[in-house]
Amino acid sequence: MRIQIKTTLILLTAFLSIILMFSGFVYLSVSNYSYEDFYKLLEIRAVTTAKVELDQEGGSQEMIALRNEFFEKLPQEKDRYYRISPGESFKNEAEELGVPISFFNEIVKEGKSEYTKNSMFYKGIRYKSKQGEYVVIASAQNYFELHHSAYLRRTLVFAIIAAFAFSALIALYFSRYVFRPLRKITDRVKEISSENLHLRLDNNSNNDEMSDLIGTFNNMLDRIETSFETQNNFVSNASHELRTPLTAIIGEADVTLSKIRTTDEYIETIKVILDEAETLDRKTKALLFLAQTGFNGKTQKFDKLRIDQLLWDVKETIEKINTNSRIHIDMSLLPENPVKLKIKGNEQLLHLALSNIISNACKYSNNNVVNVSIGASDQNVFIIVKDHGIGIPEKELKYIYDPFFRASNTLKYEGYGIGLPLTRNIIRIHNGEILVSSIVSQGTTVQINLPVGKFEE
Repeated sequence: MRIQIKTTLILLTAFLSIILMFSGFVYLSVSNYSYEDFYKLLEIRAVTTAKVELDQEGGSQEMIALRNEFFEKLPQEKDRYYRISPGESFKNEAEELGVPISFFNEIVKEGKSEYTKNSMFYKGIRYKSKQGEYVVIASAQNYFELHHSAYLRRTLVFAIIAAFAFSALIALYFSRYVFRPLRKITDRVKEISSENLHLRLDNNSNNDEMSDLIGTFNNMLDRIETSFETQNNFVSNASHELRTPLTAIIGEADVTLSKIRTTDEYIETIKVILDEAETLDRKTKALLFLAQTGFNGKTQKFDKLRIDQLLWDVKETIEKINTNSRIHIDMSLLPENPVKLKIKGNEQLLHLALSNIISNACKYSNNNVVNVSIGASDQNVFIIVKDHGIGIPEKELKYIYDPFFRASNTLKYEGYGIGLPLTRNIIRIHNGEILVSSIVSQGTTVQINLPVGKFEE
């Protein structure tokens, strides 16, 4: 069932339930009030009858004429009075009227009583006259029950039908009005494909929730479009980077095989081919590792690590590879509680990520001092690597995570443009984040935040 139809039915059910409850309340309230009002009317008739018939010794023609003038005759109205004698029961009178004997007993004991049988209403009072005490009973058919109640029911039924029809129109219009923006979004989304990812949803809605939905969807399209562009660039760059050494290998081989060469020339050619093949191998392994680190972190084995110990290992490794590197580890921000330095992670991957960042800092600062600071909060361990090297042009900062991208001022430095994308993937696997800021000719600062590990005692 479509949501619009379901919403219409829910609104109709709610409207109909409210209308029925309200109609029932009105009917019961009016009915109860009419019954009470009719009993009061019968009581007035009984009191008037008692005053006319009992207190005037045979009746007063003036009182009777006055009663007939002001009191409309009720349907099947009858007024009766019975003398109360000690020890005498009203059993015969009750059978004659068709009422229970308890009706008479309650009048004698309590002073008044009410009884209803079908549409006949009985009101009895105990009246003390000059001649003695009497039970006076006024009875009549309830005209409300006969006429007004039926009219009220017909009116309410008509009102319910009319209100239901009106509610149906309102619910249908409301559901269409509410879901109209969603239909527009659906129609617009159907137009968007991989060929026209630049299209966006029009955010002209005044509805906050709908605006949030459109904004969220447009943001998602931005990310998808960026991913598509990044993927296309990656494929293009990877093809270029892999084709370059292959072209060199094939070209060198073709030239060498074009004629007979000396032994030294063959050796020189084989060396060139070997160098290009090793370059191709390194790029292929880097690409493979980059792809592997894009997988879900759950596939990696995580252990308990001390981030400060890992940094000392990274420093030692880099200094072995490049003896000219100068790395200073600042311990002044270390927390008093060493537990805050413990994280859950894959030691080899984190070692590779930190090595990439710190070795780049050493390389692009021409082996000037690189400062590495360690600190921790209750939630995160943070590592800050700051160098005073060539920096990254501001306009190129947004491309630093694209595979094979290298800043325009790095031409004289060796590299493939794989290290930073690889490092970001590794940090993401560990639910961390990497922040890079840089100023040309002043240096680059890289901050890595990793969540503190939660270990059972």
